[in-house]
Amino acid sequence: MSDEKLQKVLARSGFGSRREMERWIEEGRVVLNDQPAKLGDRVSAVDKIILDGKPVTLTFASMAERRVLIYNKPLGEVCTRHDPEGRPTVFDNLPPLKQGRWVAIGRLDINTTGLLIFTTDGELANRMMHPSMQIDREYAVRVLGDVDDAMLERLKQGVLLDDGMAKFSDVRYFDGEGANKWYHCVVMEGRNREVRRLWESQGLQVNRLKRVRFGPVFLPSDIKVGTWREMSPKEVDLLARELELDKARTHRPTPNEAEKEQRIYKRQRVRQAVVKGQAAVEEKRRGGKTKARSVGKRNTGNRGRRV
Repeated sequence: MSDEKLQKVLARSGFGSRREMERWIEEGRVVLNDQPAKLGDRVSAVDKIILDGKPVTLTFASMAERRVLIYNKPLGEVCTRHDPEGRPTVFDNLPPLKQGRWVAIGRLDINTTGLLIFTTDGELANRMMHPSMQIDREYAVRVLGDVDDAMLERLKQGVLLDDGMAKFSDVRYFDGEGANKWYHCVVMEGRNREVRRLWESQGLQVNRLKRVRFGPVFLPSDIKVGTWREMSPKEVDLLARELELDKARTHRPTPNEAEKEQRIYKRQRVRQAVVKGQAAVEEKRRGGKTKARSVGKRNTGNRGRRV
């Protein structure tokens, strides 16, 4: 019987990214066969795993399904599974899973909308978020204030923020007249509020921020705000190849399962904004529409294909 590294199996089982699982093991949250687990431990199907005091079922390579879902996040949702303040979360309206759980690839703050990617494969999540992979993120941003060429050049050369130097790998004017203008900008990291802080460092106010691309994955125009779409097996395989992952079993439901999943998909409602304690607000936003457009050159070799 083959065994695998504990953190890798936990990540594949949907408990989080591999880096997060490594941190949980170091924090003593994982018990292996009645002993505190440690980094480097290997497990197989006969081993007993306790996570945060509760037994868990692990998904090994032979049984795992690699699934990826694209979500268009509305205003007002937080990127946590359980919010202590009771605010709506991005997980509230995702389709249920028989096996594992959805893992968010990166985060967006409560006031940022747009592309969020979820997967059942912690290794895929780890590849997309790890700095060594040099996966860029593209945002559409509406700023209030006068922007000149010198300012854009400073933002591309680098600005000193509270947590170190930061910059846009590319930034370009997109649309708009008057005080509010739209720009598309690209960052190579996922630091907290990095895009907002870069613009604010120049004395500008960000009043709309939307992620439109994460690496090779674009936010499709047919995925409306507050709704999701699962990638097809072909799209998942293409993304895995872009990330240099080994081929894995993809989701191929039975006819009955496919019919049920289609019903869940069709029941979705457009939700421009979500407010704590209220039902989803359905409204048609006027103006300020942007199209997902890639700007600048990628720094990731051959990982620039659209998925």
